[in-house]
Amino acid sequence: MIVIEAASHLKVCRTADVIVVGGGPAGVAAAVASARNGADTVLIERYGHLGGLATGGLVLLIMPMSDAAGKQHIGGLCQEIIDRLDTFGASVHPRYEDLGSDDSELVGYWLSRGCRFFASEGRVTLNALFDPEMLKCVLNEMVEEAGVKLFLHSLGARAVVEDDSMQGVIFESKSGRQALLGKVIVDATGDGDIFASAEAAYDSNTDWKLRSSKLALVFRVGNVDFVRFAAFRQSRQDEYNMLMSEIETLGGFSMWLPAWTESVVWFNNYIPGLNGLSVEDLTWVEINARKKMLLTHDFFSRRVPGFENSFIIDTASQVGVRVTRRLIGEHIVTEEEMQAGILHEDTIAVIPARQWDHSIAEPLVYIPYRSLLPHKVENLLAAGRCFSSDRVANDILSPIQCCIAMGQAAGTSAALAAARGISPRMVDHRALQERLSAQNVPLPDRLKPHIQTV
Repeated sequence: MIVIEAASHLKVCRTADVIVVGGGPAGVAAAVASARNGADTVLIERYGHLGGLATGGLVLLIMPMSDAAGKQHIGGLCQEIIDRLDTFGASVHPRYEDLGSDDSELVGYWLSRGCRFFASEGRVTLNALFDPEMLKCVLNEMVEEAGVKLFLHSLGARAVVEDDSMQGVIFESKSGRQALLGKVIVDATGDGDIFASAEAAYDSNTDWKLRSSKLALVFRVGNVDFVRFAAFRQSRQDEYNMLMSEIETLGGFSMWLPAWTESVVWFNNYIPGLNGLSVEDLTWVEINARKKMLLTHDFFSRRVPGFENSFIIDTASQVGVRVTRRLIGEHIVTEEEMQAGILHEDTIAVIPARQWDHSIAEPLVYIPYRSLLPHKVENLLAAGRCFSSDRVANDILSPIQCCIAMGQAAGTSAALAAARGISPRMVDHRALQERLSAQNVPLPDRLKPHIQTV
């Protein structure tokens, strides 16, 4: 049985130079960069806050921005966000002068915080734990200061396309179904909802062995005696490992990470075999992950030193979906080119990417501008975890810091394209790199000869 939906005339509530769909790390970066580069910019977000999985998903860690030698490769808006969090005392990270240090005491301290990402190859690296509620405030502040027109509680529903050229988007909210028209559209939905609606080519094949194929529902536990817990974990490692194995056998979660304050621990998790584009699977996670949360907390409070007086603070307001659609763009970033450390002429972000167990051979990965561009649809960019990449590359390059870097590049390019009346495909990557360099985005030294800071 089918139902025929009647055609309707939609109100165009606004026109703009650039429309960004999705207010997660990539979308906020794209909107702020676009507006700061002179474009009249609109940002629409389905939830009532900005930050996506960094805030609503309680993924409270910005992972490596520097390499083991201490050189910082991710800056720009990602660094600005950390700086703004610092003014509120809402982030924890190594001192910048300590980056690259192999001092055993320093390395030991950061590893004692419970997060292996704080050290690479026995040296201190730049990562940051943060308070998600303050991050919401910081992102609001950045968007408002930039002059972005923001629509919260607004779900990007479909693309408005004419002759393979994006004209705008339709979104739904409590105010009804409305249209936004713009010169350039940035799909930062994470799931590629807009480029899929525009019939851009994409890949949604999944390798079920990869981290990114698994869903999550993160939760936080408060009033933890972290010092006591850390001492137990270090001094009675065999007993700790047995307990973690036992809770996993019982169906609970063993993956914990410290929050920005040591009395709070957040439990990440990996729930396999589900599809982030299935409403039934998303519903299953919401119900069953909370059952597993209750089991986990009961076990920890009874059996694990330091958790005796703890309590559940909250669960994430959105399911942790790590991968769904991946754009098939002008260039597909592949595992093979990451292993080879290939530097692209149109590089727009440099990522220290040795964070996963299946580490790449080279310490740095270069994301090309072409991986943000669809094949045939004009006036459209994709930024964040839906960028053009194979399964392994996407697994490594989808964390928060990578999404912010891609978003900043997409927003800057969108502003350039809108100002010049051209499709983003026609933006000269050297002009884009110049703008990014002027925004404190580190780019490879080998590209510097043709990048003249503007």
